[in-house]
Amino acid sequence: MADLRSGRLNRRAFLAGAAGAGLSPAFPALAQERKPNTAVPELVSPASMYAALVDGGHQLPAIPVDKLNKRLVRQIVIDPTFEKPGTIVVDTSTHYLYFVLEGRKAIRYGVSLGKAGFEWTGSATIQFKKAWPVWTPPPEMIKRKPELAKYADGMPPGPQSPLGARALYLFKNGQDTMYRLHGTPEWSSIGKNASSGCVRMLNQDVIDLHARVSGPTNVHVRHSMYLGANMAGASKSPTTEAIDSGVPEGAEEL
Repeated sequence: MADLRSGRLNRRAFLAGAAGAGLSPAFPALAQERKPNTAVPELVSPASMYAALVDGGHQLPAIPVDKLNKRLVRQIVIDPTFEKPGTIVVDTSTHYLYFVLEGRKAIRYGVSLGKAGFEWTGSATIQFKKAWPVWTPPPEMIKRKPELAKYADGMPPGPQSPLGARALYLFKNGQDTMYRLHGTPEWSSIGKNASSGCVRMLNQDVIDLHARVSGPTNVHVRHSMYLGANMAGASKSPTTEAIDSGVPEGAEEL
């Protein structure tokens, strides 16, 4: 049910065990349906959005916005996705992530995507999210990179963590895709294909997105926003390299 060494909770094992024992797993009932924050915000200046800040007891450095391509800065745009408010759409051709708002608007964030061999298109659902997640490299990663063995029990959260300040966990058909939307200390990777399949965001941006997501959230990864551009071929299954050992204990289920 729980991997005590890694601090991971295997929910499917828990459910199976409960069923075998003739028990019904109890989860707290929600008083009302959780809804995402889809109101159109008034954004401050880039210098203010990406200023240094203390969050959850961690000091995040400022992003040097003068060195960041202006098109990759968080901004409000006309929604090009034709999706309902609260949906997330990633355009791999432009390295944009859109969070759809009300009134045919969207927040557009710059992102880093998978390098050659780790790209994919398709749809999934955010089922968990976590602020300042512990990063635990999977055994296969430690095997390739023995220097990571010191983090076998988890790397404490912090600004230098590969998962950054927030992580949102994508599932499909109830299964963990091992695909994440997460922060990164490597601000210069934004706008490039540099990850092992996950979507990297500036820490200040993923904090903003994390706060807007509430309840299971649909995510569509497309290679273009042009109408019909994604109809030519079937979705490409994720080939992401596992970045962690699963959803960490304490993550919020949506």
